Amino acid sequence: MLLQIEQECFDVYRRNVNQASSSRARLLEQLAHSKSELTRLLSSLGELSIAGIPDKTTGTIKEQLAAISPSLELLCKKRESRVKEFADVQRQIQTLRGEITGNLQFGEHLETPLVNEDDLSVKKLNEFLFELQALQKEKSNRIHNILESVSSVHDLCSVLGMDFVGTVTEVHPSLDDSVGVQSKSISDETLSKLSKMVIGLQEEKSNRFSKIQALASQLSDLWNLMDAPMEERQPFHHITCNLSLTLDEVTVPGALALDVIEQAQLEVERLDQLKASRMKDIAFKKQIELEDIYARAHIAIDSSAARDRIMSIIESSSFEPSELLADMENRILEANEEALSRKDILERVDRWMSACEEESWLEDYSRDDNRYSATRGAHLNLKRAEKARGLVNKIPAIVDTLTTKTRAWEQEHGWPFTYDGVHLLAMLDEYKNLRQEKEEERRRLRDQKKINDQLAAQQENLFGSKPSPARPQSSRKVAGARTNGGTVNGTPVRRLSALQSGGRTANRDGRRDVSRPVAPVNYVAIAKEDAASQASSNHTGFSTP
Repeated sequence: MLLQIEQECFDVYRRNVNQASSSRARLLEQLAHSKSELTRLLSSLGELSIAGIPDKTTGTIKEQLAAISPSLELLCKKRESRVKEFADVQRQIQTLRGEITGNLQFGEHLETPLVNEDDLSVKKLNEFLFELQALQKEKSNRIHNILESVSSVHDLCSVLGMDFVGTVTEVHPSLDDSVGVQSKSISDETLSKLSKMVIGLQEEKSNRFSKIQALASQLSDLWNLMDAPMEERQPFHHITCNLSLTLDEVTVPGALALDVIEQAQLEVERLDQLKASRMKDIAFKKQIELEDIYARAHIAIDSSAARDRIMSIIESSSFEPSELLADMENRILEANEEALSRKDILERVDRWMSACEEESWLEDYSRDDNRYSATRGAHLNLKRAEKARGLVNKIPAIVDTLTTKTRAWEQEHGWPFTYDGVHLLAMLDEYKNLRQEKEEERRRLRDQKKINDQLAAQQENLFGSKPSPARPQSSRKVAGARTNGGTVNGTPVRRLSALQSGGRTANRDGRRDVSRPVAPVNYVAIAKEDAASQASSNHTGFSTP
C-alpha cells in the first residue's frame, strides 16, 4: 500500500516536472521567437535598436517576455504603418508609370501593390519618394505640354473653322475641356499624336493662307482691271485684308474657313467670266497704259497696228483672255524695264533741250537794240541773260556726255537709241555740224565787217567824213521771260521734238498716230539781217534744235 502511494506520488511529481519542463521550454521558445521577431523587425525597419528594450538577460523567462512584449508590439505597429506608406507610394509610382507609358487606360485603377516587408527602411522609402517626385514632375511637364498643344489646336481650329472637340478627341477622349487637368492622358502616344496634329493643322493653315492670299490678289487685280466700285469690293474685305497680313497675324475665327475660300473662288470665277465679256475694253486699257509708258520714254510705236492685233486676237476662235492679258502684262513689264534703262539719257536730253531753249532766247535777246533801256523788267532779263550765257557755254560738254552715254547704251542693248522715232546720235551729229557751220558763218561775217570797215575808212580819207543816216528804231520787243506755255515773244519754243515732222500725236480717243519721223532740216535759225546789223550785235548765240 505504501509502495503504491509512493508510486503515485512519484508519478504526480514526474508529471509536474514534465509539465514544468514543457512550460519552461515553451516559454524559452516564445522568448527566442520574440527575440528573433524583434531582431527581424529592427532589421526590416532599418533600425539598430529601439528605446524600451531591456538590456538585462536575467530574471525569469516570463519577466524577460514581459520586458520584450511592449517593444515588439510597438515595432509591429510601426511595420504596419510603414507597409501602408510603401504601398501608397508604390501605387502612385505604378499609376504614374502607367499614365506615362499609356498602359493605364482612362479611368482604370490599379490594385494595391505587394510590398517587400524585408526592407521597410527609411532609406528605401526615401528612394521611392524620390522616384515618385521625379514622376510627378514629369507628369507636370507633360500636362503643361498637353495643355499648350491643346490650346494651339483650339486656336488653329478656330481660324480654320473646324470643330475643336471633334478634332482633339480624335487623339484621346480625355483631352476634352470637360475632363479635369489631372485626368488628361499624358502618354507618349498622346503627346506624339497631339504634336503631329498641331503640325498638320499648321500646314493646313499655311496652305489655306497661301490659297486665300492668291485669291485675294486675283480679286484685287480683277477689280482694278474692271474699275469695280467700293460697294462691290466691301463684302470681300475679310478676304482681301489677308494681303497685308503674315501667317502668324491671322487669328480671326473662321478667317481661313473652307466656306470663305469657296466664297472667294466663286467670286473670282464670276469676275473671270465678266472679264471675258469685257475683254476688249480691258485690253485697250492695257494698250493705253503701254502707250503711255512708251510716250514718257519717247519711244515711237505703231499704235494702230497694235490695236488691230488685239482685235484680231479677240475675234479669233482660239481666243484665251488670260493669255492675252499675260502677254500684255509682259509687254508692260518690258516697256517699264526699257524706260528705266533710258531714264538717264532722257534726263540729259531734257537738259540739252533746256539749254538750247535758253540759247535761242539769248540769241533773240542779243538782237534786241532796246535790251539796255530802263524799261520795266529789264534787270530780270539781264540776270537771265547772264545765267543763259553760262548754260550755253556748257552745251558742248552736255552734247559730248550725251553722245558717250548713248553709244554705251546702244552697245549694251544692241539697237539704236531713238527719240520719238529719230536716231538720237544722228540728231546730235547734225547739231554739231550745224553748230560748226554757224561758227563758220560768224567768222565770215566778222571778216566781212573788217573789210567793210577798211573800205569805209579809205573812202573817208579820200572824200571826207559823211554823216550816216539815222538807224531806224528797232521794232523788236524786249525779250521777256518765257511763259508757262513755252513761248518767246509769242513764238513757240523750238523744242527738238516739235521740229520733227511726223512723231506721235494723241487723238481724243487716246489712240496715237505714228508715222516715220524725219530729222529736222535745219537746227539753227540763221539770221537774215544784213552783215552790218549782224556784226553790231553784242552776242550771237546758237539756235536750239
